[in-house]
Amino acid sequence: MGKQSAQTGRESEDLAAAYLAGRGYAILARNFRGAGGELDIVCQKGGVIYFVEVKARRRGAMVSPAEAVTPDKKRRLASCAAYWLYRHGKSDAACSFLLLTLEISPDAPPKIELIEDFLIW
Repeated sequence: MGKQSAQTGRESEDLAAAYLAGRGYAILARNFRGAGGELDIVCQKGGVIYFVEVKARRRGAMVSPAEAVTPDKKRRLASCAAYWLYRHGKSDAACSFLLLTLEISPDAPPKIELIEDFLIW
């Protein structure tokens, strides 16, 4: 990943965390690595733990942010989430996966969409 891409990723994840916090989600972890993958954001709301994948793309990109999450990526997210739950003694916790997409344009605020239950496991 190039320097520009890494910076855009960090900025996107910062926007995503602020968006979630503003909607009542408590941020538990960011950029958790383990079990062959990474969880961008782990948060909690109403007794449910949410594993959030953040995807940003420029407006008009050939592939939408949601389409960028491949079946292999979903498998790695599920594995990493199971590991996070195990490491934190929460294997029995209610949990769900969210996809937070950002469409970025240099001349407008980002368009944010939150997709619930994007991964069923």
